[in-house]
Parts: sequence; C-alpha cells; structure tokens
Amino acid sequence: MKRCIIIANGKSPTKKVVDYFYSKGFNTIICADGGANSAMKIGITPDFIIGDLDSVNKNVLNYYKDKSVIIKYKRQNDTDVEKCLKYAIKKKYQEVILLGVTGDRLDHTICNLGIVIKFYKKIKILINSENSFLTPADKPIQLKSIKGETISLYAFSDKTKITSQGLKYKLNNTALPFGVRESTSNVSTSSLVKLKISGGIIFVIRDFNFIKKYDLI
Repeated sequence: MKRCIIIANGKSPTKKVVDYFYSKGFNTIICADGGANSAMKIGITPDFIIGDLDSVNKNVLNYYKDKSVIIKYKRQNDTDVEKCLKYAIKKKYQEVILLGVTGDRLDHTICNLGIVIKFYKKIKILINSENSFLTPADKPIQLKSIKGETISLYAFSDKTKITSQGLKYKLNNTALPFGVRESTSNVSTSSLVKLKISGGIIFVIRDFNFIKKYDLI
C-alpha cells in the first residue's frame, strides 16, 4: 500500500511524530505550502512541496529548491491540503496521514476535518493532532485495544447507525448525529473493539500516545 504524510501549515508536528509515521510505512513526505516552514523548523526534508506557495517563507523555498520537488498550482478553488491530496490520488497513494492541520484558525481546522469526508471515497485520510489520532470509517471495523483505553465516536447524520462490542457504554444501532448526541470518552473493555457502522461516515478518535505505546495502529 502506498502511504504518504502531508504536513499542513497549522501547528507544527514534532520530528518524533513524523519519524514514527515514516517508520509505519508513510514514507513519502509532502508539505502543503507553508507546511514546509514546519519541515525546516524540525529538520526534515520533504519529497514534495505543493501549493500556491503564498505561505512558505522565501528562505525556506530557497533552501529546499535543490532538495525537494516543488510544484506550484495557481488555482484558488481548493486549499493547499486539497492540492496535495489530489496529487497523492493522481500518484496512486491509498492512505495519508495529515499533520499540522489544526492550529489557531478554527475555520482551517473545520475545513481540514471536512476534507476527510470530502475525499473519503478516493483516499483514506487519517489525522494526528497533538495527542489525538482520528480514523474515519463507514463500514464494520475492528480496533486492537487495551482494556481501559479511551475511544470517542462522532457521526454527522441521524441515518448513521453504530453497534459496538467491547465498549463500556454500549451502542446498539445507535445514531450519533453531530450536535445532538455523541460518544465522547467511551472506554474499551477488551483487547478488541468491534464497531458495526452503516449509513454514513464516523470519526473514531483515540489517544495517540496510548496507541503508539501499545502499538495499536
């Protein structure tokens, strides 16, 4: 499976986080425009820098000009992260981890969460932000777990139904429409959590340091 990392222009990930996902097979690094500023800050060299290049610092662009492939798109009808995703899809990547997609701009954060749904049928998008790891799903999944792990579930439509096995607060063909009901801070009761999902996409959010410690990704 072809996997890549996209670093956006939000709060910079640490080098340890980038190295971790690289070791898990996400071994192409793409910076979305100003994400290259973060790459330089933490001392990594991206394979690609993609965007309209209005956010990347000139000294950073100059530093990477002989080290990375730089692709400029002038179009303004999509975000720099979307430009990167479209490039990854074109190059047949099947899974991507988004880093640096949250920060002090709530509108950008919401936009990037929406991108997970927008591109869901074309590429699997995961998000790691601070200590949160987000996975989308629209069909039955099984999660390796450790008893006591915190797992939160969010859906967006009352047509989306979830049935769970291995969670303290059980869901039985339950709808979790956004703004109405959610399953925040549910708790694993076994080494395997099973979720049956139908009628739409849900977000599964887990503690990144926990799943990293126990190798649950």
